[in-house]
Amino acid sequence: MFASCAGLLLGSVLITAIGMAWFVVLLPVLPILVATVRRFADAHRRWAAELLGTPIPAPYRPLPDGRLFPRLRVLAGDPATWRDLAWLFVNATAGLLLTGVAFSLALSTLGFAGLPLTWPILPVEFTAPPDGQELRSLTGDWGLVVVSDWPSALLASVQAIPMAALWWWATPHLMRVHARMTRALLAPTDAAMLTARVEQLAESRAETVDTQAAELRRIERDLHDGAQARLVSLGMSLGLAEEILANNPEAARELLAEARESTGQALAELRDLVRGIHPPVLADRGLAGAVQAVALAHPGEVDVTVELPGRPDAPVESAAYFAVAEALTNVAKHAHANRAWVQIWYDGGLLKLAVGDDGRGGARVQPGGGLHGLERRLAAFDGTLSVTSPPGGPTVITMELPCALSSPKTSPFSATD
Repeated sequence: MFASCAGLLLGSVLITAIGMAWFVVLLPVLPILVATVRRFADAHRRWAAELLGTPIPAPYRPLPDGRLFPRLRVLAGDPATWRDLAWLFVNATAGLLLTGVAFSLALSTLGFAGLPLTWPILPVEFTAPPDGQELRSLTGDWGLVVVSDWPSALLASVQAIPMAALWWWATPHLMRVHARMTRALLAPTDAAMLTARVEQLAESRAETVDTQAAELRRIERDLHDGAQARLVSLGMSLGLAEEILANNPEAARELLAEARESTGQALAELRDLVRGIHPPVLADRGLAGAVQAVALAHPGEVDVTVELPGRPDAPVESAAYFAVAEALTNVAKHAHANRAWVQIWYDGGLLKLAVGDDGRGGARVQPGGGLHGLERRLAAFDGTLSVTSPPGGPTVITMELPCALSSPKTSPFSATD
């Protein structure tokens, strides 16, 4: 008995050791396997989305860069990983069954349609007649018809017509059922979408706070280095002119002239500062006129097309204006383009802006770059930015801002500089 218990214990240890060995061997490969499953699931998401007409976003949590175990921890804690595994099982059973039904209907249709050609080579059954004199050959029952010669085969082939109609009608329904099963398992749950939305809003809020703080620092710096310095110089010039006015009127007059010039320069810098906060042309002429003014100041040729049935809210309009202005500035600095274009339109509750050029291409969003900063500023309004810029061009920057339009105050505008 002791030997039996010892053998059982040793066997258990051996099986456990083998299992642990396999676990250790497969552990580094798990992220690769999960990534393969996710690519396979993404392909089915695209197929189901195209079939059902609704997008199916991927619900995966971002994986951290670095070592293996933190990545495995995120993978194991992501509900989407386990939903993918459940989908693999359902897809291999119910999905295969639905696909098999459609495939069987197609094969049956082809089988009935080809009976006039294939009946001589079909399996033969020999049946003895009641009188027992001789055997006659039959090829068997095909649907509602017993096929024994070419006319009966031709008659049986007519059944391909209703079978084809059944296949034509049933296959889309079977595929939609399959697609709905895929969507039910691979689409993000309401809780996952809510969590992602909260994370997005929290990130957007943090970026908005950082952007506003940076903007306040810029305004403070511009005031300190520009208008404030000139106003201090103006005060000193006026004080000195006041002291020497009685004894040296000519020198006092020169100081007053310098003070007047400093006043003009300070006013010009204040106008530029205000224009950088909210340009007056935007309030006076709307987004179309303001963008056209930016295009006129651009060193190259810029085509501007604006088709808006109304005006966005002032904050969104201002964000759109500065987004276009910064994109055109990037074109002038980096694109080496001969021509640029701006398109602004409204569709489906989104204000859409596209800025393109025929330059050298290769633009992309990089952390700390101009496009990344522009993307962060748009995120404050729940906006998005996408860049298409193959090497050699053309480059197209597409921006979208959700908003509502007020009653039209300006007519649709189209112009070319």
